[in-house]
Amino acid sequence: MDPIKFIVHDEPALRAESNYIARVDLAPFEFEGQVEQVWLRRVADDGQAVLCCIPFRAYGLALRDTVRLSAESTVIELVKPSGSRALRALIAELDVEQIRTVKAEVDARISQAGLLFEWSGDRHVAVDVLPGADAEAIMDYFDVEEAADRLYWEWSDVVRFRI
Repeated sequence: MDPIKFIVHDEPALRAESNYIARVDLAPFEFEGQVEQVWLRRVADDGQAVLCCIPFRAYGLALRDTVRLSAESTVIELVKPSGSRALRALIAELDVEQIRTVKAEVDARISQAGLLFEWSGDRHVAVDVLPGADAEAIMDYFDVEEAADRLYWEWSDVVRFRI
């Protein structure tokens, strides 16, 4: 049996000292043998917590969503959506300099829009898009890069959360 691969958040968007880590099983989203570690802040004694990171692989979740955890600290339910959406992009397997160039442009456009974001390695970015936020320039850039086969993007809510 292959070991489980963990997708981690090195710099969660809303990390605080009181946050802790739980897991999202990615098998229901066709990532067999993978688990995403997410940062949370407890909000109730019944296992409810608020996501403090932007999901890289889990579908149907976004920053600030309220979820319910199992006794084993696994996310088992989306209790209340926050209204945010997670916009995600993966830079294609390009040469190192091309990856640096695309990543720098992604950083610049997201920063210019004033949105929170996190990177998983050098190629995978997740962006928090609040209701009413203008992400048009970012999506336009993503469309151009996708047409050139340099980047692929999606919204995390194209599939609802499930276990």
